[in-house]
Amino acid sequence: MMMTIATKPEFRLETLWTPAKTDAPAVYSLTLTNASDRPLRDFRLCVSGPARIDPAAAVEGGELLSRLSNYSEFAPPADLVLQPGSVWIVKAHGMSFEPQHWTDGANSAYLVLADGSTAPISVVPSRAHGDNAELKRGAVIYPVPKVAPVAVSVVPWPQDVSVSGRLTPPSGLDLAPEGAEAEAAARAFAELTGSLFPVEGLVRPVAEGGLPAALSLSGDLAKEAYVIRFSPAGVAVTGGTRTGLLYGLITLGQILRGARLHPGTFLFPAGGEIRDEPALGWRGTHLDVARQFYSTAEVSRFLRLMAWNKLNRFHWHLSDDEAWRIEIDAYPALTEVGAWRGHGRKIPPLLGSGPQVTGGYYTKAAVREIVALAETLGIEVMPEIDVPGHSFAMLQAIPELRDPNEAGSYYSVQGFPDNCLNPAREETYRVLEVVFDELIELFPSKIIHVGADEVPLGAWSGSPEALERLRAVAGEEMATTHAKRLNVVTNTHGADEIDGSGAAVLQAEFLARVQGFLASRGCVTGGWQEAAHGNVIDKQKSLLFGWRTVEANAELAGEGYDIVVCPGQVYYLDMANSPAWSEPGGSWAGWSDPEKLYLFDPIEGWTDAQKKHLRGLQCCIWSEPMTDRGVFDRLVFPRLSALAETGWTRPERKNFKRFEALVGLMPVLYGFYSDQ
Repeated sequence: MMMTIATKPEFRLETLWTPAKTDAPAVYSLTLTNASDRPLRDFRLCVSGPARIDPAAAVEGGELLSRLSNYSEFAPPADLVLQPGSVWIVKAHGMSFEPQHWTDGANSAYLVLADGSTAPISVVPSRAHGDNAELKRGAVIYPVPKVAPVAVSVVPWPQDVSVSGRLTPPSGLDLAPEGAEAEAAARAFAELTGSLFPVEGLVRPVAEGGLPAALSLSGDLAKEAYVIRFSPAGVAVTGGTRTGLLYGLITLGQILRGARLHPGTFLFPAGGEIRDEPALGWRGTHLDVARQFYSTAEVSRFLRLMAWNKLNRFHWHLSDDEAWRIEIDAYPALTEVGAWRGHGRKIPPLLGSGPQVTGGYYTKAAVREIVALAETLGIEVMPEIDVPGHSFAMLQAIPELRDPNEAGSYYSVQGFPDNCLNPAREETYRVLEVVFDELIELFPSKIIHVGADEVPLGAWSGSPEALERLRAVAGEEMATTHAKRLNVVTNTHGADEIDGSGAAVLQAEFLARVQGFLASRGCVTGGWQEAAHGNVIDKQKSLLFGWRTVEANAELAGEGYDIVVCPGQVYYLDMANSPAWSEPGGSWAGWSDPEKLYLFDPIEGWTDAQKKHLRGLQCCIWSEPMTDRGVFDRLVFPRLSALAETGWTRPERKNFKRFEALVGLMPVLYGFYSDQ
């Protein structure tokens, strides 16, 4: 038998964040240890974040050779020879944002050696000076109590629960559908529970202990509504549509699991009924697959978890500066170049990827598979191609989209140079129309999200073509003013200052044209709330996603825009659960633990007129900190369920103590639970 002996890593990197004090500036320290048995010379240290070192940072102990967003290359002093057992420390005074959590620091690193080859480095999670708390991973645990405030386990909580008596929990449910739609709901439920709980056997025949469950449709119920009637002889589930029937089955399955797994806490009713329908129509989740790639299997499981929470909209963020993730037949370079990161490639290692080629994309066959699965689960899929900003990967793949005479450089808030599609170039629209046509064929929802967020204030200020177009539509004075914005760095996350600038004028013209094209194809244009800049898009053919504040969303609704609310300070699930360094995630927008998210009112203070434009709500999962799948679980669960209950359960029926007692039965994506 051959035995593999683990070897000690030859190189190790530790990073330490020391906040500023009254007598000392802030310092980001990187300590490289040579644990090999040979000296190291003539090398470069390459690290990636999310931490972003400012290009103008003062650096001690070495030199910052280059920086692209969160990827940085350092060189040691020319005469440095790092002997075995020795350390080299480089300190940066100046960050694009100050780290607040352990996932903010470097999470991957490697060496480029004198001969051009690379060597891996073991990276220790970042520490903050004086903070030794154990770093947290895994979903927050809410133990099921011995005594719960309610008798049945359902999340999100139904509108009317009037049950009585107690049956010995059956081994499963023997589904008896009436008609094709009911049969489809029964198949979807069997597949869903078989995937999420493969050994529990929630669907089984009477011969194996299944309780008879009659399934039928009723024209008297709303689309997503259902009724469950209990009796000792069996249950009857009625739905307004196939989706409503599926939701009734999910509620029944949750009740059965609770009664079987925790019979001392929850019961399976012998009589009575549950009547239910959602409070809001759009109950969504956004998933960023550009910053980190999630396989088809991961996305499919995530959709099943959404369905188990009765979430019905999947916002699929398929492109960003860091990657392009969907196959486009007309432009294979989009995935050949844009889907992969690595040393020496057009897109370097970012956000935890190393020197090896990493990434991936969804083939059209995979997209059809995911969309078909979503349809069986009552979920509509909305794709997003983020333009005109956040397009660094697209421009690396199709460089001819740039103005060949563009000079100088502007930077996005994330530190990407010249990352916006040029609205003055006809080639821009020709390419986008081909891309959108291919997308439309894949996504039946016919809502195409085009991003439109975070265009830097100085975008296109060095492009003669863009300035000429600006001169034609807004006059010489604005074109001249905009040209002076060359080399502007936008330091605030999506600052409103773009509104009224030359960049805003050009973006508005761009969006009006893109929306016109999508409307000609029978599509609604989705966009982040910046799409309203200039007030040029057709409100009847658009849907905005408000990510900033309750007040800003209310203002847009008051202007007549239909809106889905997703305020970043609470509904961005990449934000940490608390301000503690030991928590993973970000904090630029704020933080929210499950209780804070659950209790948050996303339309507080809205008028009745504004509420008429409320389509619903969603959470957003941005993936910058999620290289560690245990971090994903910690950030997403159980906050996903808290969001689901806000979207489904009417405000007067919400109760966090009840939610807290029930949510421990909800599954997570990867199965990582916190031991905190």
